[in-house]
Amino acid sequence: MTNEVFQIKWPTKTQNMSRKVVVRIYGEGVEVFFDRDTEILTFEFMSKQGQGPRLLGRFSNGRIEEFIHARTLSASDLHDPDISALIAAKMKEFHGLEMPGPKDVSLWHRLRNWLKTAKSLCTPEEAKDFRLDSIEDEISLIEKELSGDQSIGFCHNDLQYGNIMIDEETRSITIIDYEYASYNPIAFDIANHFCEMTADYHTDTPHILDYSKYPGLEERQRFLHLYLSSSGGLPSDIELEQLLENVEKYKLASHLFWGLWGIISEHVNEIDFDYMEYARQRFEQYCLRKPALLGSSGTTPDVALTDVAGPGN
Repeated sequence: MTNEVFQIKWPTKTQNMSRKVVVRIYGEGVEVFFDRDTEILTFEFMSKQGQGPRLLGRFSNGRIEEFIHARTLSASDLHDPDISALIAAKMKEFHGLEMPGPKDVSLWHRLRNWLKTAKSLCTPEEAKDFRLDSIEDEISLIEKELSGDQSIGFCHNDLQYGNIMIDEETRSITIIDYEYASYNPIAFDIANHFCEMTADYHTDTPHILDYSKYPGLEERQRFLHLYLSSSGGLPSDIELEQLLENVEKYKLASHLFWGLWGIISEHVNEIDFDYMEYARQRFEQYCLRKPALLGSSGTTPDVALTDVAGPGN
């Protein structure tokens, strides 16, 4: 929802053969979300690790990438048990990558930075509607709640179905698009992936989230068990339950993260997408889930709570 991607192909001298590349045009204003030079370094590192396409060239507002002979997943694929198992194993591998540079958690700094940006872009009415003045307290609250011993890894931070490809022959998974990638608690990355199971960006209303599709307890447990066991050995019940609890709590951080992203995107991105309604839904979910997950009271964004969520999600 921030880039335009084109497949370019041309004939070669070999009979009935053509060469393909991917040309990616960067979206307008997305530099407020991440540093493009850092993203390119990540892209090159991932390529050298055999984790993604090769970088073939750069230009002022985009780049040329190797074409991967695989298909992009659909929204329904995320709920396919076989494909989900492959994603779980690939996430575990991704989280274990040793990216050069400091391994500092970026989540809380990024949330506060995005909040500052959102405030600077919003009209007074928008800031009031979303109670932006209160969100700093919410960030501090969940940071304190989740400040215990957390497993840190190199996280994608945007693992929606459009950023996952599968080779139908080898059944290998490739994770692409690393704009938001950074070191973070792995529970946040998994929580974000679970939240993305509620989205289908290829409908007439791509901004509408269906929380009846949020993975149920059994589906979450299966994913986490596969994640923990993919590198060998079986996780203990305590290890599994602790990760399950952490993932559900980090779901709150995901809602704030993408809620702020939606508000900012409304002001910097011209793509036909109702970013404000998307942001409203993410903040609604934050409000709905916070009491059960944190068991504490506090200020919450003042948005209309509609019946957008299914029970128990």
